[in-house]
Amino acid sequence: MDMIEPGTPLPAAHPSDETLALLARRRSTPLQLLHEPGPDASQLDVILRIAARVPDHRKLVPFRFVVFEGTARGAFGDVLTKAALARDPDLSERKAGKDAALFVQAPVTVAVVSSVDREHKTPEWEQVLTAGAVCQNLLIAASAYGFAGQWLTGSAAYDATVRESLALEPNERIAGFLHLGTAAEQPLERDRPDMDAIVTRWEG
Repeated sequence: MDMIEPGTPLPAAHPSDETLALLARRRSTPLQLLHEPGPDASQLDVILRIAARVPDHRKLVPFRFVVFEGTARGAFGDVLTKAALARDPDLSERKAGKDAALFVQAPVTVAVVSSVDREHKTPEWEQVLTAGAVCQNLLIAASAYGFAGQWLTGSAAYDATVRESLALEPNERIAGFLHLGTAAEQPLERDRPDMDAIVTRWEG
């Protein structure tokens, strides 16, 4: 995908029935159902570029990516096992390695790291929301390429051992692990919000 030069005029809207259909049917695929193939290097590059095109007040770029592919998935799985045992030394070998076994399931995983600048005048909450938008964009871009995915956190996202292994700074948090691959079977639709219960119109 070609880079767009700053200052280039862009359409303000993109009418697309195909995009509406994709969004209306967006569904996460459980990690256990993700298999090879995953996005290749060029596809992942585009997915990440699209993921980074998010609302970002004052253009802070309060996020970054950590990519896990190939043998790095197993190596990070060892970190997850170590972290689980640090949290609970009495865990059985099977339970301690549960997260590690799941982490190698998907062929590609991207950790989206929220990097907040607490000294900046842009509210921290807005910076965090930007990282969340990155995660959603990433899933949608992967889906448009034909790949399934799931956005997960779990204990690992908040663990000190995991944070150290990823060289996270004090102002950084893991917004999510985005697991990408090909679905072994189609996920089933789940309950969706009752729109009447969550939509109001302010009338003064």
